[in-house]
Amino acid sequence: MFDVLIIGAGVSGVSCALILGSAKNKPFASDKKIGIIAHQKASSLQTAVFNNAYGIPAGKLGSEILSESLEHLSQTYPHVEQIFGEKVMEIKENNDFYTIVTNKNQYQSKVVVVAIGAGNPISLEGLDAYIEPHQKIPAVKNRIQLKNDDHLVKKGLYVTGILAGHRSQLSIAAGSGAAVGTDILTLWNDGNHTMVHDAINK
Repeated sequence: MFDVLIIGAGVSGVSCALILGSAKNKPFASDKKIGIIAHQKASSLQTAVFNNAYGIPAGKLGSEILSESLEHLSQTYPHVEQIFGEKVMEIKENNDFYTIVTNKNQYQSKVVVVAIGAGNPISLEGLDAYIEPHQKIPAVKNRIQLKNDDHLVKKGLYVTGILAGHRSQLSIAAGSGAAVGTDILTLWNDGNHTMVHDAINK
């Protein structure tokens, strides 16, 4: 049983994982089991090049960001379990947790973060009741989003990035994932608004 399982290892998914991983020394997060299903093949970053993203050198390839971000996560927060070589097929709702069905295994998690693209039709089952047309991408592109209130679809189920209704920009996706990460930390911290920062000499 995971405390949180992130589906997708694009910008928003890894950003969320980094925030959650960084809280490992906090009492409310020290015993939490965090996982990310690191499926990236469908990420739009595979063919992207960046010249307008804050903090990223001009000309940086999206494919490099994908691999480097998972290496960053692995080296800095190795307690975050990375699951490779699996694709999520379905999310099943239970009373107090979710079952995540992949092409190889099944996992249970108290909280699920859906961090996949906004292609139509959606690539996994169990979310049909929450699908609506994307509100910030031209209709001709035929993109969808999940109905949500500030990333929360329903109790224990979050959505990030484009699928949450954001525009397709790397910086926006990263911020969306970080926002969900801090929301989950706040949940674990008994509703006390929570952020995690590192500082020099601390």
